[in-house]
Amino acid sequence: MNQVREKADAAVREASKIIIGKEEQIGLILAAVFSGGHILLDDLPGAGKTTLVKVLSKILGCTFSRVQFTPDLLPSDITGLSVFDQRTGDFRVMDGPIMTNLFLADEINRAIPRTQSALLEAMEELQVTIEGAARALPRPFLVMATQNPVESESTFRLPAAQMDRFFMRLSLGYPTRDQETLMLKTIGDEIPFDSLTPVLDAEEIRAIQKEISGIRIDDRVTDYIVQIVEATRGGKLLTLPAGPRGSRSLYRGGKALAAIRGRDFVTPGDIKTLAPYVLTHRIVPSGEARLMNKTAASIIEDILNTVPVPGGDEEMIGAK
Repeated sequence: MNQVREKADAAVREASKIIIGKEEQIGLILAAVFSGGHILLDDLPGAGKTTLVKVLSKILGCTFSRVQFTPDLLPSDITGLSVFDQRTGDFRVMDGPIMTNLFLADEINRAIPRTQSALLEAMEELQVTIEGAARALPRPFLVMATQNPVESESTFRLPAAQMDRFFMRLSLGYPTRDQETLMLKTIGDEIPFDSLTPVLDAEEIRAIQKEISGIRIDDRVTDYIVQIVEATRGGKLLTLPAGPRGSRSLYRGGKALAAIRGRDFVTPGDIKTLAPYVLTHRIVPSGEARLMNKTAASIIEDILNTVPVPGGDEEMIGAK
């Protein structure tokens, strides 16, 4: 797995030329990419969400398209449509912007539910349907969506079924004073996207996705995943617990993160790192939890502090 680690490290270094001080978030996004999962960037305006996605498209060597989601956006504006060609007398399909490797859905929560459903098919089935005919999307295919968690005017709340399709949700957050000073010195005048060097390409990403499926995961680590997800069920603090898709995301993500860290086996530490980003958006706190000032993030944190880690403090449980 050293080659995967070297590629991931190179990608983080390249991205850090523009995205200052966000190495951890970039590493997590790479874990999602290698797992074939979609990402929701939930952050305040001006935090660099769109810039991050553009940087990643350059570094990953993938095709890229961006759609600004608005209330008047139609499904065909994303998927494409069938048009009549007067020269040939036949209908032909015009591909929409979603026919790409990396699709940026900017301010995803501003689109109407009908448009959201078209995107949901693409995220889940890796295909779109135009005039009743299914068209496969390019591989790899990754949706990176952004939304503003504060502004609610002219927005449509994403349904739980769609939130569950996102492999992880994370935020960049505002930079520290030193990071912001460095940012102004390096990209204050303009953002040099053309200076970025691709580290990967679509074929290499597909190969890595296939390779990490062979990462070993000990039965005790698998059971640890199940216990974490199971702990979200049956209590009074959640009206919506995490489902089996959450377990699968931790399982697949643990393998990807292990490879990025240069290992051919998954440790409990890999799972603990991923759990807040993989599970928080999949659960909904109850009214009782809100009265106790409990958030989704604090509930997951409590679960991670409560569920016994297999092997105690032994991080190398999965090693031969």
